[in-house]
Amino acid sequence: MKKIKYRNDKITFETFLSGTPARDYVFQKTPYEEQIRLASQMLQDAEYVLVGAGAGMSAAAGAQYGGTFFEENFGEFQKKYGKGPYMQDMYSAGFYPYPDEESYWGYWSKQAILGGIDLDVTPLHKMFLSMFSGKKIFVLSTNADGQFVKAGLPEDQIFCTQGDYFHIQCGKGCHDKLYDAVDLFRQMDQARRDCRIPIYMVPKCPVCGGAMDMNLRKDQHFVQDAAWYDAEQRFGDFLSEAEKGRLVLLELGVGFNTPMIIRFPFEKLVRENKNISIIRLNLNEAVVPESLGDRAVGINADMKESITDIERCVAGM
Repeated sequence: MKKIKYRNDKITFETFLSGTPARDYVFQKTPYEEQIRLASQMLQDAEYVLVGAGAGMSAAAGAQYGGTFFEENFGEFQKKYGKGPYMQDMYSAGFYPYPDEESYWGYWSKQAILGGIDLDVTPLHKMFLSMFSGKKIFVLSTNADGQFVKAGLPEDQIFCTQGDYFHIQCGKGCHDKLYDAVDLFRQMDQARRDCRIPIYMVPKCPVCGGAMDMNLRKDQHFVQDAAWYDAEQRFGDFLSEAEKGRLVLLELGVGFNTPMIIRFPFEKLVRENKNISIIRLNLNEAVVPESLGDRAVGINADMKESITDIERCVAGM
């Protein structure tokens, strides 16, 4: 990750990432109905809500990555490359060592279309946003699917730290500019044959002439363009303001794959500020630090059900 300069003592993404893991994780034994009531009351009392959205949110909303969905949509890739450890789901298939750029973009153009470009907004995302009438809200997301924008949240209230399915960059990050690839991916999708695109469609960096890549954070070459830094600035401004009021951190489907981006920093914020509380929704990993006491609610249940129940409870308050 590139170093980020401090900006007038405002919180930056770099300073935010300084969280450390808790040592006293527990699964709370509070009955589910009481957890829903406590979470709803936290949201009702909050002035600010900072949402931290991970892959579990998209999965709970119905986004599909593997299983039957992958076999039906990527069966030709499984047939060509085998069903080994890579060709099981869209996440794993992204790391397959494709033999050439025609094959690489043959796969990624399809994943970008199915995983983001043509993915309809989910009812869960729409319902989720309806809970925050009258609140100041900001979303910090590691998801690449653009669902919060599609659900109607203004882009200036979202910081997608890991990139998205809609842009490409120089593969070596030789310059800090992104390129809209939606139309290109659609053309690739139409021209794909035997899992490959024609060589003339392979994108090349307009600056260095080298290979292009998805703008997804997977190595040291990830490009953070001007829009990324603008979003980081808005995130820092929001958090600097929100820390002075009643702030609730609402964590959605953030596991231990990349906990240093949302999970650990969220916990640190709650430890250091008594006006901040956290609601953690996760099907299997909703453990919370016991030391946070009643300022933490960890609901270890199906997230779609939990969000639905919280929304109903908030509406009835």
